[in-house]
Amino acid sequence: MDIITNLDLLSVGVAISGIGILGFVVFFNNKKSITNKSFLYFSLITICWGIVNYFSYQFNSENITLWLFRLTMFFAVFQAFFLYHLFHIFPNITYKFSKLYIYGLIPLVIVTAGITLTPFLFSNVIGEIKVGEVAQVTKGPGLFLFAVVAVGLVINSIYVLLKKTITASSTNKKSFKIILLGTVITFVLIITFNFIIPTFYDNPRFIPLGALFIFPFVALSSYAILRHKLFNIKIAAVGIFTFLLSIVTFLEIIFARDLSQIIFRSSIFIFVLIFGIMLIKTVLKEVRLREEIETLVETLQKTNARLKELDRLKSEFVSFATHQIRAPLTTIRGYTSLIQEGSYGDVSEKVKGALDKIYQSSNGLVLIVGDYLNISRIEMGTMKYNFIESDFGKLVSKTAEELKLNVTGAGLKFIINIDNSKKYKANIDIGKMKQVIINLIDNAVKYTKKGSITISLFKDEERNKLLLQVSDTGIGISKETMQKLFGKFIRAKNASDTNTQGTGLGLYLAKQMTLAHSGGKLWVESEGEGKGSTFFVELNVV
Repeated sequence: MDIITNLDLLSVGVAISGIGILGFVVFFNNKKSITNKSFLYFSLITICWGIVNYFSYQFNSENITLWLFRLTMFFAVFQAFFLYHLFHIFPNITYKFSKLYIYGLIPLVIVTAGITLTPFLFSNVIGEIKVGEVAQVTKGPGLFLFAVVAVGLVINSIYVLLKKTITASSTNKKSFKIILLGTVITFVLIITFNFIIPTFYDNPRFIPLGALFIFPFVALSSYAILRHKLFNIKIAAVGIFTFLLSIVTFLEIIFARDLSQIIFRSSIFIFVLIFGIMLIKTVLKEVRLREEIETLVETLQKTNARLKELDRLKSEFVSFATHQIRAPLTTIRGYTSLIQEGSYGDVSEKVKGALDKIYQSSNGLVLIVGDYLNISRIEMGTMKYNFIESDFGKLVSKTAEELKLNVTGAGLKFIINIDNSKKYKANIDIGKMKQVIINLIDNAVKYTKKGSITISLFKDEERNKLLLQVSDTGIGISKETMQKLFGKFIRAKNASDTNTQGTGLGLYLAKQMTLAHSGGKLWVESEGEGKGSTFFVELNVV
């Protein structure tokens, strides 16, 4: 088979590949859109028209040639209808058709298409039939109906798209103009060279160029899609790759020497085309998934920013509320103490007992309010520190002595291992570090039923560090709990068995205050539940 005499076959292959790939890319982009569906229908009908138009002059059988001519006109009717259908609804996702369209136009198109398959359009072939040459046919009265309906639909389609282009927004106007130009060029060529000249001048020599006339529509529509980013670039790249690969495989058909090679290579071409379309579908699905993930990430970022803002407002509210609550609590505690001391006269032992409960409860509330106030300050970044060079050892010893009565009162042995002859200099906020030490010792007392609590302080000369250890023989901590123990409102699972009053804030505050110091670290170690625990505080030596 000579390549030069089969350029029309090449044009058919290129046209099929181009319009087919474009149609499926558009369809896969949004399967629910009626515009995208219509574009696919138009593409498939155009492919059928191109194939039948090519084979209409490839047989020397009068009967086969006659029917192929009729089928060409049959598909031409539906090609014109789907072009009108496409531009009529373009670019809507959904559309409601009028009764005139459903019960008037569609039946007219079906009847016209049916007539093209009868002798009313073409009755017989005239003269000798040669393979590769377009035969002459006897035309019937049905050709007039075909011209009115098919050509009329094409002209009306262009008019509808022109109106939409004029009224389109500035964003869409450019892409509409490009598609309009491609449509006008393609169908002016088809109507002129595939209908008017063969019908009125009995010159069918240009019919083999039918597939070639589709190129302007395919090329300009593809350009509009790519230029105005109607589809993802990655999809466009896959589409172009599939198109080029299909053209390469189609060239193999042209170089085929016998029928068996033509059939085999045609099968390869069809396989490549189908595979390429499925590849486009898969890539589009992946791109959409990525776009959804990106949208979710963006939404999460906005939500996270909003949550941070709400958290800030919450912290401000807590700070304000705790300030307001702290004043009356201090007043309650002060007057309760004065009444207990007899400043307002003698009170009975029974009343003193009630007053003592009020005092203890208000004192506990003051401590809780203080914790909440400190947390809000930490979260808002308004916590103030006054770092001065101090003897951390003296602070630990003094604080431990102050709490000794609490420890021994709970029936626990209190061991203090601090070498007072050494200097434990560090830059610390004395008030904040004292609160850290108190929190750790109180925590040990709360969760130790029996045994001892040991306070130890070491100076690591090599690392230039101070290390405070608060060890107990209490309930211990599981590995799971240790990983999150210093979070807000976090308590060990078995903590409520020993102390029901804990808030889970003390260790969080102690951690934050320690981290604010130079080289400050706070962590815990435990061999497990029931085996006690040791809390470590590390600071830089001055």
